[in-house]
Order: sequence, then structure tokens, then C-alpha cells
Amino acid sequence: MDMQQDNQQPLPAPQEQQAPAPDSAPDKPHRAGFVNIVGNPNVGKSTLSNRLVGERLSIITSKAQTTRHRIMGIVNGPDYQIVFSDTPGVLKPKFKLQESMLDFSTGALVDADILLYVTDVVESPDKNKDFLDKVAREKIPVLLVINKIDLLKGNDDLLRLIDQWKQLLPHAEVFPTSATENFNVDNLMSRIVELLPESPPYFGKDALTDRSARFFVTEIVREKILLTYDKEVPYATQVIVEKYDESDTAIHIMAVIYVERDSQKGIIIGHQGRKLKHVGIEARKDIERFFDKRVYLELYVKVERDWRNQENKLRTFGYID
Repeated sequence: MDMQQDNQQPLPAPQEQQAPAPDSAPDKPHRAGFVNIVGNPNVGKSTLSNRLVGERLSIITSKAQTTRHRIMGIVNGPDYQIVFSDTPGVLKPKFKLQESMLDFSTGALVDADILLYVTDVVESPDKNKDFLDKVAREKIPVLLVINKIDLLKGNDDLLRLIDQWKQLLPHAEVFPTSATENFNVDNLMSRIVELLPESPPYFGKDALTDRSARFFVTEIVREKILLTYDKEVPYATQVIVEKYDESDTAIHIMAVIYVERDSQKGIIIGHQGRKLKHVGIEARKDIERFFDKRVYLELYVKVERDWRNQENKLRTFGYID
């Protein structure tokens, strides 16, 4: 993947990216639209988003609340453009940070052309009923994705689950899927293309995402933190890239991991710096794969007390406009 500049311009898509597309004709009108992916935490929204976009743009871990921002992934076909938005899981906010995350999710109901509501075979259909009621009132097409159906024992369980969901979202089209197994994702994509309104593209036809290179560095480092540490510590961290120097063959990155307390700083660093070194090594490997360049990564840890409840810090970190 060749991404030459660190700025706020959309990152280009690799040349080989091709989304499933119906047969195109020269006189077919161009279609384009915003497809927003919403749902509760840990139902596989990011896995599905990455499947649909064809690139690994969102953090995927088994821990809840891993996505904090709306992350756009752009899929281009000969006569269409889909702008997918992966949103944070809907939750009851305990911090100002989580209030901002909920704003991203509720905002996704306002500016979508198509809405993907993602659930799975584990969660109760009436979880977060208030948000679900808002989805039920939507006038735009709603596609209900029941994910993780590979965990079900048989068709009877699936049919019972579909019936329960049809009571809650009677106007939604239902797509049983397994994002991890890539089951029924192509059919979902084909239906999305059919539902797109006629429109010129919103972004350049070579765009992959609206996010900058720095953003994906922070997401990769944050993913390694989520995978390395337990309990509350990973959720109290924020990663900021303070230096990003890119040449034709290498990228030199300096990033700061912010925590809320001195004790958390010690946990992140670990005995003789081993934990932090591990995070750096694992993050560097993924960053090199993502950008297809050699990466020199320096990580530091700083304390920013109670940053999740400080509006000025949330604005600085990009959670509030």
C-alpha cells in the first residue's frame, strides 16, 4: 500500500482493491451514498466493516468499546461509491469520552443513506431499546445484520431469532452473516449497491478512507495496548503521534501514550520497560505491513489526569469538534 503523505487528505486505495459489483454498462447512472454501521459493543461491527471495505481500517479485539471514532472506509466500483462509517458501540456513558462516542453513533442515524444495524446471535434483541426504537423510526433503508451465525446449532434457532428481530425492526431487511467466516457478506454488499441513490462520487475514486496516516498509527498502537493489558488500564489510554517523518523507504514515528494516573504509567511501562517494548514491537510490525515500509517507532508514556472527563483534552484528542 503506497501512502506518500501524512496529511488530512483521504488515503489512497491500493490498485488491486475491487469491491463486489454488479455488471456495469457505459450508460448506467453513477450511484453513491453513505452507509453507516451501528449497533451495540462487541457484535462484530468492525470485523464486518473491514470485510466490506476490503482493508483493515478498524481495531478488532475481543474487548468491548474498542472503536472510539467514526471511521470511514470508501469502496469504489466502476459506477458506484460507498462511504462506510464504522461507529462506536452504543452504550450508557460513564465518562465525557463515552458521551462523545455515543454522539458519533446517534449522529450516524442522521446523515446516512443506508443504515446497517449489526447484532449477533448472543445479545438480547431488546438490549438498548431506546436506540433501537430510533432505528425503527428511520425512513431510510435499514439492513439488519445478524452476525456470528456460525455459533448457532441449526436453522430453527436462526428462524426464531429472525422472528424476534422482525418484531422490533419490522421494516428492516434481514441478512444473517458471519463476518469472520465471510458468509453472506457478498450478498449484503450487492444489496447495498442496489439501494444506493444516484449521485456523483463524494471522494476521489482512488480514496480508501477519510482518515490520515497518523490516525491509523494511533489505532494500531491502541490495539496492541488493548491486547496487552487487562481491566481498566487500556481504556484509560490515548495515543497521540507527535512526530511522523516519511521518506520513500521508511517512516520515523514518535508517539505518546497518555494515561490518567501514575500507577497506570507504571503498568504500561512494565518491569524494566518490557511491557512497553512489547507493545512497540508488535505495533511496529503491523504499521510496516499497513504502509509497506520500514518503520522506526518510539513510544513514550505521559500522565494526563482524568483526561476522559476533560472537555478541552477530548477536543485536543479529536473526540469533540
